[in-house]
Amino acid sequence: MALPQPPTTHHQHAAPRPPQNGLGTAGFVLGLLGVLFSFLPVIGLVAWPLVILGLVLGALGTARASRGRATNRGIAIAGVVLSAVGLVICVLWVAVFGKAASDAATTLDDLEREANKESKVVYQISGDAPKTNVTYTTYSDGGSATNKEDTTTLPWTKELTVKGFLSGGSLTAMAGAEGGTVTCKITVDGVERKTATATGPFAMAACSNF
Repeated sequence: MALPQPPTTHHQHAAPRPPQNGLGTAGFVLGLLGVLFSFLPVIGLVAWPLVILGLVLGALGTARASRGRATNRGIAIAGVVLSAVGLVICVLWVAVFGKAASDAATTLDDLEREANKESKVVYQISGDAPKTNVTYTTYSDGGSATNKEDTTTLPWTKELTVKGFLSGGSLTAMAGAEGGTVTCKITVDGVERKTATATGPFAMAACSNF
C-alpha cells in the first residue's frame, strides 16, 4: 500500500525591489548638468545652483543607500562627485573673474594718474657747430607740437612741461654748411632717454622714439 505523499509547497520569490532613491538620481542629474555648464564662462553662472543642489541631494541619496533604504548607491555617489567637481570649477571661474576685475581697476587707476601727470621734458643741443638748425616735437594725449629754431650759440636748451600721457617726441640738430659737431640729448623728469652725435657739413644728430 502506497504511503500518501506530503503536499508540495511552492515557494514564490518576491521580485527585487527597484531602486527607491529619487534623491540620489536627482543629485546625479543635477551634478552632471552643473559640470557641463560650469565650463562655460558666462552661461556657467547657472551651474552654481545646480552643483550646490546636486551636492545636497547626492549626499542625502548616499545616506539613504547606506541605511539600506535604496539600492542605487553608485548613482548617488557619482552625483556627489560630479557636483563637487562642478563646484570647484565654478570657484576657479570666480577667482579668474575677480583677478581680471582687479587688474582692470588697477589699469584704470594707472591711466587716470597718467592723465593727470606732469612730465618735465628737456631738449639739449651741444657741440661746436657755428650754425645749427633745431627741430623738436613732443607727443602727448593733448596732441603734438613741432617747433623749429636756428641758433648760432651752443649749448642750446629748451624745457617743456607736458601734462597727461607722454607718448614720445623727437629732437634733431643739423649743422650748417660750415660743419662742426652737434649732439642732441633728451631727458624726461631728469632721466636721459636719448642722445646722438653727428659731425660734418649739414650733419644731423637725431634723437627720437624715446
